[in-house]
Amino acid sequence: MSRSAELFDRAKQLMPGGVSSPVRAFRAVGGTPFFVTRAAGCRLTDADGKSYVDYVCSWGPLILGHAHPAVLEAVRGAAERGWSYGAPCEGEVRLAEVVCRRMPSIEMVRFVSSGTEATMAAVRVARAATRRDLVLKFEGCYHGHADGFLVRAGSGVATLGLPDSPGVPRALAELTVTVPFNDAAAVEDVFRRRGAEIAAVIVEPYVGNAGFIAPEPGFHATLRSLCDAGGALLIFDEVMTGFRVAPGGAQARLGVRPDLTTLGKIIGGGMPVGAYGGRAELMRLVAPEGPVYQAGTLAGNPVAMAAGLATLLETERPGFYEALERRTARLVAGIGDAARRHGVPVTAGHAGSMWGAFFTGGPVRNFAEAKRADAGLFARWHRAALERGVYLAPSAFEAGFVSSAHTDADIDFTIAQLDAALAAARPR
Repeated sequence: MSRSAELFDRAKQLMPGGVSSPVRAFRAVGGTPFFVTRAAGCRLTDADGKSYVDYVCSWGPLILGHAHPAVLEAVRGAAERGWSYGAPCEGEVRLAEVVCRRMPSIEMVRFVSSGTEATMAAVRVARAATRRDLVLKFEGCYHGHADGFLVRAGSGVATLGLPDSPGVPRALAELTVTVPFNDAAAVEDVFRRRGAEIAAVIVEPYVGNAGFIAPEPGFHATLRSLCDAGGALLIFDEVMTGFRVAPGGAQARLGVRPDLTTLGKIIGGGMPVGAYGGRAELMRLVAPEGPVYQAGTLAGNPVAMAAGLATLLETERPGFYEALERRTARLVAGIGDAARRHGVPVTAGHAGSMWGAFFTGGPVRNFAEAKRADAGLFARWHRAALERGVYLAPSAFEAGFVSSAHTDADIDFTIAQLDAALAAARPR
């Protein structure tokens, strides 16, 4: 028995499914998850000493790769000064300044400890500001595991085939309306019928929790117009896309300004973190300045702030995003070329260094179309890629990521191994 298998057996006796987050259990792709002992650059090393080129990147935060020297130095320095204060620290101010400079729609920001906390709080602010209760979200989008978001959600909910979640009261679920992503007509219809009840529209601007799905031209501009006309707020959930798809996030790439933005992942450099922010008059509703209560023991943690600040400053080096996008585009093109050679239909795309591929002829514009992809082929491809030293997200419904630690040689290796893996996995 491998060391990873032994650890997994022990973990299953102690933790639900043997993991701390559902998708890590490899249920959708089969096999035993590997347990990581160390990580550096773009590679993970498991408990049995095998190395993998990593395209999960801790589910998005590690835009610089693992254990980047600048982030490591910042974390060490912060930890030496104490790793939790329960009081304000300079790191919060410095990171807030960078976030607000890079995303002008964020005039004020509040740090929290996770993306879920950020989206919960943003919706609470929207409801307080509008004095309305209804939230409109999109099928397959995942905004964390708060009760109101687990309605036709993506990520692990989609991976495990759970359309909703037991334990969510019906009364709460009824306050969430869902429509297909990229369906502007469906959004218009909801606003026509229930516009006076809608507090906010929340959206992943590029969907990453149902696989990678790009918006159609003008879709988010339509959301902006409908919210403006209907008195609702537009919330961009940029926990995944923030500072990933462009220097100013998806809102900069798309040219649409949301009222509120939620962030996570990259702004903590791999440490637990989240944030929400937006127009100053909205954020001044938050306690202690206003009546909307939200608090957190570890919010603004000095180590997380230091890691996030070091990460963002590294991404401001000249040509950083251009190089990342170029390598990501080459990876996606290589997957497409391999699929065509092997007679396998594929729809693949990317935005910045966020990417994904569906084994279907496409187009893939929403979650319903994503679910038509061949998940069985993906599972076989995943296992064959893992055998060849390439780690993809263990779900057909998750985006992949490229980091600045991935070199051209790493991309070449990956394309070759994914080609061979597809040859092994394709239907005979």
